[in-house]
Amino acid sequence: VAISAVCGSAAHAAGDLLVAPTRVILDGKRGTQVILNNVGAEEMTYRISLEIKRMGPDGRLEDIDPASTTDAEKSALSLVRYAPRRVTLPPNQPQSIRIGLNPADSLPDGEYRVHMLFRAIPKTQGVGEETNANDLKIQLIPLYGITIPIIVRKGNLTATAALANARLGRDEDGPVLEIDATRKGNRSVYGEFRITKAGQSQPVIVQKGIAIYPEVEKRKVELALSDAEAATIRGSEVVIAYHESPENGGGLIAELRTVVR
Repeated sequence: VAISAVCGSAAHAAGDLLVAPTRVILDGKRGTQVILNNVGAEEMTYRISLEIKRMGPDGRLEDIDPASTTDAEKSALSLVRYAPRRVTLPPNQPQSIRIGLNPADSLPDGEYRVHMLFRAIPKTQGVGEETNANDLKIQLIPLYGITIPIIVRKGNLTATAALANARLGRDEDGPVLEIDATRKGNRSVYGEFRITKAGQSQPVIVQKGIAIYPEVEKRKVELALSDAEAATIRGSEVVIAYHESPENGGGLIAELRTVVR
C-alpha cells in the first residue's frame, strides 16, 4: 500500500528563521521532515513545540488552553512525534526536523491537526563586574515564532465548499474583498483564490494559502486589496474561483460568478 506525505512547497519566514514547507499532510504511517534555516547573521537557538489552535468564523486561528482540548485534539497531540525539539543554528545553516506518527489503529477515521511552533530563544546577557548593582536596565527582545499546521488524515475523507455574498469592505490596512465560504464533509479544504473579470482569462487578484478547517462549516474570507484592485473590480462582474494549490493538483474547489458592490 502506498502511503504519502503531502507538503506545501512554500517557505515562511519570521525574524531570521526560514521554515519550509509551511503545511504538512500525512496520509499514513510514513513521516516527513521540515527544514529550518537561520538566515540571520548570528547563531540562534530555536525551540520546537506542538500546540492546538482552532479556526473561528472570521478565519483566525485561536490558541486553546490545553485543559479545554477535545478528545480528537488530545489524540492529535499524542499522534504526532518529532525530533529534535531544540536546535542551535549558525548563520545560513539548515536543520531538518523529523516528523513521524504514533500508531493510529484505535482512532476513528477523520482529520487530526496540530500546529508546530518554531520559536527563537533569546540570548541572555551576563552582568559584568563593573555593573552597578543599583542600576536597572530593561531590554525588550522580540520573540519571533512561526507556526505551521501538521495534518493527519485517516480513512477515506471528503469535503466540498461553496462561496456566496462577495462584497467590498475595508479593514485597518485598506480595502478587502469579503466572501462567505462554507464547507461540508469530514476534512479541511485549502488553496488559493483567483478573481477574474468576466470575459477575461487572466486573474486580476490571486491570494494563496486559504483554509477552511473541519471545526468550522462557515467562515468569512477576507482578501486584501490595493486601492487599484478594489477600483478594478468594483461594480464589475467577476468570477471568484477557489482552487487547490498547484502542488496539490490545482483542482477547482468552488466558484462564484457575481457583481462586486
